[in-house]
Amino acid sequence: MPKMDRRIAKSQAAIKSAVTTLMAEKDFDSITIQDIADEADLNRGTIYLHYTDKYDLLNSMIEEHIDELRVLCQGAADVSFEEGNYVWYDYFEQHQRFFSTMLNSKGAPHFRKQFIALVVEEFRMEVDTVQGKNNGLEEELFLQFFASATVGAVEWWFKHDMPVSARLMAKQTGILLDRNFD
Repeated sequence: MPKMDRRIAKSQAAIKSAVTTLMAEKDFDSITIQDIADEADLNRGTIYLHYTDKYDLLNSMIEEHIDELRVLCQGAADVSFEEGNYVWYDYFEQHQRFFSTMLNSKGAPHFRKQFIALVVEEFRMEVDTVQGKNNGLEEELFLQFFASATVGAVEWWFKHDMPVSARLMAKQTGILLDRNFD
């Protein structure tokens, strides 16, 4: 990788880290580009080289993690929810600061909305409301219920400083999902 690419990657990582740090301290709306620049120890121009504004930056960060979760889902498509959840919760644990900040911040409702949409998208392939134990249930209601429960469990975990291990969260939420999907 050429030197320029490493510098760009290093700058972008510093900018993203700065936003996450600042969002843990105050609402996103009150954060300025200058705040981000100061926290990242960069000048404002460097931020504008990579992002049009702070909203573009936040969207980029959210998109990056949602895309990675989608890839993890695809890799776990042929296993039970219990087994597949291990991959997600390991990822949540590795990126604890980002997810904790996003789920605890009043400035990131967009993240929660995208997270629920991803879970609905992934669950849609698994639900059968035509036959089996979920026969006759309204599919969209079913999907929204379990997506909200899944995201709510992740939120609870982070809001309470991860009171149980990622393995236990994955196992128990996976068991609950496996019980309810055909």
